[in-house]
Amino acid sequence: MFKSLSFFIKYFLFWIFFFFINRLLFEIWYAPSFFDSSFDETLKTFLYGLHMDASMAGYISAIPFLIYISIWLFPKLKFPNRFLSIYTYTLISFTALFTLVDINIYREWGTKLNNRAIEFFLNSTSDAIASSASSPVLASFTCIGLLILIGIFTYRKILNKTSENIDYKQSIFSKLSSSILILGFTFLAIRGGWGVAPMNTSKVYFSKKHEFNLVAINTDWFLISSILEDKKNDKSLYQYFPQERVKEIKDSLFYASADAKNLSILKTKRPNVVIIMMESFTADLVKELGGETGVTPKFSQLIKEGYLFKHIYSASDRTDKGIVAVLSGFPSQAIKSVIKEDEKQFKLPSLMQEFNKQGYHSSFVYGGNLDFSNFRAYLISHHTHKIIDGSDFSINGEKSAWGYPDDLTFEQSMATLNTQKQPFFHSVMTLSNHEPFDLQTPYIFGNNNTANKFRSTSYFSDQALYQYFENAKQQVWYKNTLFIIVADHGHREPLEKHDIEDPERYHIPLLFLGGALKEEYRGKSNDKIGCQVDIASTLLNQMQLSDTTFHYSKNLLNPTVKGFAFYAWDNGFGFIDAQKAISYDPVGNYILYQMPKNLKGKEKSSALQNAKALMQSVYQDYLKL
Repeated sequence: MFKSLSFFIKYFLFWIFFFFINRLLFEIWYAPSFFDSSFDETLKTFLYGLHMDASMAGYISAIPFLIYISIWLFPKLKFPNRFLSIYTYTLISFTALFTLVDINIYREWGTKLNNRAIEFFLNSTSDAIASSASSPVLASFTCIGLLILIGIFTYRKILNKTSENIDYKQSIFSKLSSSILILGFTFLAIRGGWGVAPMNTSKVYFSKKHEFNLVAINTDWFLISSILEDKKNDKSLYQYFPQERVKEIKDSLFYASADAKNLSILKTKRPNVVIIMMESFTADLVKELGGETGVTPKFSQLIKEGYLFKHIYSASDRTDKGIVAVLSGFPSQAIKSVIKEDEKQFKLPSLMQEFNKQGYHSSFVYGGNLDFSNFRAYLISHHTHKIIDGSDFSINGEKSAWGYPDDLTFEQSMATLNTQKQPFFHSVMTLSNHEPFDLQTPYIFGNNNTANKFRSTSYFSDQALYQYFENAKQQVWYKNTLFIIVADHGHREPLEKHDIEDPERYHIPLLFLGGALKEEYRGKSNDKIGCQVDIASTLLNQMQLSDTTFHYSKNLLNPTVKGFAFYAWDNGFGFIDAQKAISYDPVGNYILYQMPKNLKGKEKSSALQNAKALMQSVYQDYLKL
């Protein structure tokens, strides 16, 4: 009997070992994050991860176990001898590939490999390849090959002759009882034990440091779970308070006195409006926002001409969330991306529609492919009159990996505006500062590492932006035009010190400038804390238009409005105001980040309550769309 059981035990343990090797590679890759921290916690990633590894090993083992039990019980059944080897080699290869993709996804997004990344690759393959070009390709493929070799070598060493591991001479009773035992333990491994709750990510969470919990999660298990979960909308997610309490908290946050006298910074109530969404234009690039000196010197010059909002935060960490936040005033939905769901995104409000109602002519220019993340469908469904992407450019020039570089994108934008009837509402989105940070011009800060490549593309975008304004000033429509410059999201570069839960990761510039800005507000700044979603209300109120359809947008120029920002990413969400900041992990049910570090009592409770209420409200509104 033991001889027969040994095959099943060896095969199951082989996968436990292989998952161990994959996790070890992840931790070696990010050695400073793990080995410089508590050694005890590093070891616990393997101990707690073992629980989910066993579940995934159970899933993988189920098919060969059922086949070999059938052969064992009915010896006359025929099955290809090489099936197990082919099956195992294939899964070894996929696991190795997923591990290296996971390593690179973690570096860029601060999350594990999930359905969002797979959708990105399938729907925008060329863009995904371009984005991954900043990854260490040679090292990645070398490690994939190494993992595959280790997996195949180990498998062949312990399970080379599987047919010899099965004793066909056992009694039928012994075979049946052994089979029930094997399948029972496999089921328990898959489910994660006898408990009420089946296997889930909470079962491997053990640390207050987010990266330790992420690495403890089995990559294969998480990816499959993410794909399956994405097919349904879980109404139980982010449920913290009764709906009346959520409304009460939200109303208190968005309260604005009806008698307040809004600050009026525009010369006219009917300006042309141009919104410029700068790719990854983080506050760390801007000297006036506490960023590095010399990376964006031209933006510093523009600040002297404009009205700067100094404490603005992006809604999330990716462009698909940023464009909805800016143009629809709708916050990030964390694990979801509303722009990709046509039955929902078209129900959102949008600035395009609001301006169209006022007789404006709307347009959008992007140097890349607007089919990326369903952007084109979003723009069309919100009645943008003129949509131009890289395939429509009338400007000639060499493309980068993502599309036309920013200087040519701005040139196309200018050509569009010069032929567009006034008043116009125009949006332009840049791309040069996107991975792989590709330039046809010299890298001012060098390209010896990712941080310097990022500085170089940021400098290039900065120069292109400034030249755009110099050209705009020569146009007859400039004197009646308001420009709004904002980043689509923040970035970990160039400082590489802000983890995904750190609110400084989301700190971005927001600048109003142009001929429509009153002279007395040029070179001035605003210290109120806000978010991308606040652009809608702030702009509409300046034009004395209704902002009631933008439920999550507040007027930053209303003195009675509270200053705060809400941000969310795949694995968490956070809240920041002038006194405090907090980031929360809803899976592990613990606080990832707080500032000040000694935050406690009512202040801590209030910050967490606000974060939870906003996340619950946003997600429930997303479900209702």
